[in-house]
Amino acid sequence: MKMKTALSTTFGMLMLSAAVIASAADLPVIKPLRGTVDSVENHTLNFTTRAGDHRSIGLTDKTGISLVSKTDLGSIKAQSFVGSAATLQADGTLKALEVTVFDPSLKGSGEGHYGWQNADGSTGTMTNGTVGTLSTANGRTLNVTYKGGEKKLIVPQDVPIAYVEAGEVSELKMGAKVVVFPQGDGKNALGVAVGKDGFQPPM
Repeated sequence: MKMKTALSTTFGMLMLSAAVIASAADLPVIKPLRGTVDSVENHTLNFTTRAGDHRSIGLTDKTGISLVSKTDLGSIKAQSFVGSAATLQADGTLKALEVTVFDPSLKGSGEGHYGWQNADGSTGTMTNGTVGTLSTANGRTLNVTYKGGEKKLIVPQDVPIAYVEAGEVSELKMGAKVVVFPQGDGKNALGVAVGKDGFQPPM
């Protein structure tokens, strides 16, 4: 089975239904599943969620596989394409919970601003866009632009920073940490983000 390996497949399809709306409370919410790979058999990913539930989901030729590894604040530069789960602050800025820096080949993946269910079950936002102006003081402050808008993102020094590149189904090995993006009916995966060398994808 030939798999698409561009993360843009994952987020691009998700964003078809995620229109950019002014109020964060009104944003469509993406609800990924997070867990650990048990096996891949017959085009099916079997995994255990962080809550200990055993789940299975189909892998198709349209499932995007991405490889996620650890990096640092220094990898966030002007013109980087990034994604960030964040919480809205009183002054309208976003405080990052994590930042993923996309490989240049994946620029444009999931571009936009939409609701996001965090690992603890709370609802925040996800913003994918291009870093414009950037300042450094106790972390990073980024102006992130995307089609239809711009957000100011505060990135504390202690938040996880990850690098995302195209991956392969062969990297879905037993014990690998994954974030799974189901289709609407939950039967198949739009995409799977898999941690490299035991890394936990922070999104």
